[in-house]
Amino acid sequence: MLRGVIQRDLRLAMRRKSDALTPLFFFVIVVSLFPLGIGAERDTLRQIAPGILWVAALLATMLSLNRLFEQDYADGTLEQMALSPAPLGILVLGKVVAYWLLTGLPLTLLAPLLALQFDLPTPSLLVLAASLAIGTPVLSFIGAIGASLTLGLRGGSVLVALLVLPLYVPVLIFGAGSVDAAAAGLGATAHLSLLGAVLVLTVFFAPWATTVALRIALE
Repeated sequence: MLRGVIQRDLRLAMRRKSDALTPLFFFVIVVSLFPLGIGAERDTLRQIAPGILWVAALLATMLSLNRLFEQDYADGTLEQMALSPAPLGILVLGKVVAYWLLTGLPLTLLAPLLALQFDLPTPSLLVLAASLAIGTPVLSFIGAIGASLTLGLRGGSVLVALLVLPLYVPVLIFGAGSVDAAAAGLGATAHLSLLGAVLVLTVFFAPWATTVALRIALE
């Protein structure tokens, strides 16, 4: 069932390629604007690069959060999932994994290339990729909670942003801090370990919280 949900969501996304590509284009444009606006001062670009890349990735993952359950809710698929013998939490986990494969994974792979504009050294690029690989799943799981809580509400996209942005702050701090620490030669192990701990907690609790919110929305 988990594999079936992931494959289904990926196939549906391939039929609506604009929805899948919008976060990537947003990420590329936002990150590329800063070197053009600030100038070619290398020290300045290196200092601001971690924060800019992480904030841009965070905002990009939020662009399509409101559509995570919206279509399934509108056509009755979500109700059928809730009535199926499979646990709803497993189906939610599959949808979140598919969402990360469509948004978080491409951002993780694209970020080191875009970071070359900021003249980041190779060790910092590797830490950036590692932090995004650990942090973007956390963003997806937390975003799923916000999407389920605002399901069916008018102006849901704005409400999702208000709900999840405060919860994204620790991930942003640890993620950007790991790249800063690597650039300063202090080592990024502590920040990445904290990100990993947050990921474990999120994977454990987020599907359960999302399931509860979805059942309330379906009642």
